Amino acid sequence: MPAAAQDEIIAFLSTPAAYGAAGVVQRIDTHVSALFLADERAYKLKRAVRLPFLDFSTLAAREAACRAELAVNRRTAPTLYLGLAAVVRRADGGLALAGEDDPGPVVDWLVVMRRFGQDGLFDRLAPAGAIPREEAEALADGIAAFHEAAPPRPGWGGAAGLARTLESNHACFLDHAAEGTFGHDAVRDLMAQSRASLAAQAALLDRRRDQGLVRHCHGDLHLGNICRFEGRPLLFDAIEFNEEFAFIDVLYDLAFLLMDLWARGLRDLASWIFNRYLENRPDLEGLAALPLMLSMRAAIRAHISAEMARGAAAAEAEALRARAHRYFSLARRFLAPPPPRLVAVGGFSGSGKSRLARDLAPLLGAAPGAVVLRTDVIRKRLAGVETLTRLPPEGYSAEMSARTYAGQAALAARALAAGQAVVADAVFAAPAQRAGIEAAAAQAGVPFDGLWLEADPAVMRRRIEGRKRNASDATAAVLERQLAQGPGPLAWRRQDSSGSKAETFNNALGKLGLSVADAEGHNEVG
Repeated sequence: MPAAAQDEIIAFLSTPAAYGAAGVVQRIDTHVSALFLADERAYKLKRAVRLPFLDFSTLAAREAACRAELAVNRRTAPTLYLGLAAVVRRADGGLALAGEDDPGPVVDWLVVMRRFGQDGLFDRLAPAGAIPREEAEALADGIAAFHEAAPPRPGWGGAAGLARTLESNHACFLDHAAEGTFGHDAVRDLMAQSRASLAAQAALLDRRRDQGLVRHCHGDLHLGNICRFEGRPLLFDAIEFNEEFAFIDVLYDLAFLLMDLWARGLRDLASWIFNRYLENRPDLEGLAALPLMLSMRAAIRAHISAEMARGAAAAEAEALRARAHRYFSLARRFLAPPPPRLVAVGGFSGSGKSRLARDLAPLLGAAPGAVVLRTDVIRKRLAGVETLTRLPPEGYSAEMSARTYAGQAALAARALAAGQAVVADAVFAAPAQRAGIEAAAAQAGVPFDGLWLEADPAVMRRRIEGRKRNASDATAAVLERQLAQGPGPLAWRRQDSSGSKAETFNNALGKLGLSVADAEGHNEVG
């Protein structure tokens, strides 16, 4: 069926009578689909198009794609995806909407979804600052669980899989360079950098494939494909039409979301999701390939923006080309990450070290910032319990504490070896504990900074007593024992943290050679 032949179907689906609806039908168009919003339902029609990466040109192909879309999206959003509906030809020649098993000559197929408000999309919530940390971490938990359950696809991915995507990007850039959208020299430089990075990470990428880390992923995991539905974040609109796009490394899947957040200047959100994901799946060696993955995701956005400009009106086309340039520049910057460093934040319970560690992370090292290694979380993992489960006294024995601090140092070494900065968050009450994390930096050959937070004991007690849903098991009695023991000889930079969180943060920036300007996320793409 040629695309023009769907005009009758689109006109029919644009009328309330098609659904027995009383209100207005809202229509949302993309280059591969048309979405019709009627009452409490959304109906998605595949356009009869054939593109280099998909083929919806026949009724059979569109039916198969609808069934595949239903299957892949019920993995993450079963309450959102309701089923299929058929557009059938009535005896009088008109069209009707029927159930998938109803008789009648089928002329097209629709995916039927529950409707949700567009203001619940994360690409609207995130720029408005409307995603709290708890929701961002719930999203990361969901993505990690999805990746953990996804079936491996060992015949895909690896260095060869990314190479095919890379060369496809190159062909698109050359096409647009011929029109003057991108400079030929800039395209050559980006491709040379990308190919060099791919060659450097080829063995790692193949090893990850062989370890089962190439899986049936979402494939299009950006903010516009995440929504808040019934009070929780849901992933939807996964790739169903191209296995090359969906059978990918789990970190490459996550990289799209991280790139999208970073490009919008939402560094805190990117860091929260990144670190919570790593708490669930400590995939530290793979971080060596993350700059390449982030760059490739930005490059894809660059050439898609350039392609959209071709069919747009003059003013919109100019804006899209400008956006394409910004994504292109971002793709190049991702391939030249700053070197890693290790920052340790210590202090007695209630001193504010975990908040400071979390706030500093997005500013340190390569995007999306430092890996935060918190002993409260590591201790629970070693004990085999959930992060919020309170441990018995033996969970804080000298032996368990030694294992916890050794585990933190070992994780730091792995992250640093992969090129990612680290923030180590722990009490670090004993000189030997501080020496251990300093040694991790020295062995990795990276700069080290140690911050020791101090606050009025009454302030620390209030903070401990006000905690909710916190990995720390510390109580006021624990603080009293810490204060009585003291930290011993201390060479780290001392910092008073009795004041506001902003004061503590700004003082720490100065001690680490950072500025307030560094802390302000910049929207790269408008």
